Amino acid sequence: MNIRSVRFDHPDAVKLNDEVQAEYHVRYGDGGDATLLDPTDFDPPRGVYLIAYDEHGRPVATGGWRSQDTNDEGNEDGDAELKRMFVVEAMRGRGLARRMLAALEEDARTAGRVRMVLETGSKQPEALALYASSGYEPCAKFGYYRHYDESRCFAKKL
Repeated sequence: MNIRSVRFDHPDAVKLNDEVQAEYHVRYGDGGDATLLDPTDFDPPRGVYLIAYDEHGRPVATGGWRSQDTNDEGNEDGDAELKRMFVVEAMRGRGLARRMLAALEEDARTAGRVRMVLETGSKQPEALALYASSGYEPCAKFGYYRHYDESRCFAKKL
């Protein structure tokens, strides 16, 4: 697996984002994640967006983090917010999400962020299991979906 940093508006990032949005719609029936994301949110040093490519150069996994500080959506100073973690269906079960998560945590730590936070949903048991097994613990809800019953928020000190 070859992990590369790209802009959030890179064609491969757009393709994978469309796939994850379609999956969110299937699971939640709401058209996908409505959180506003700007490509510049992931520009270093205040974030990064990564894509993993297979041996044939196909994009197969993605994820990013963006800096957050104390705001009216419940974030705290030093937060790195994990966004758009996704592995294409044909490549699941091979540890790609865990490797992507580790790369994102290391990048955020290197950038001086002190806590990785994420929001996922109750209808994503694979994500819930990944984060729990990676040392994430439930935290106060934050972000766009903080008032939704299906929202689950987690944090891990970096």
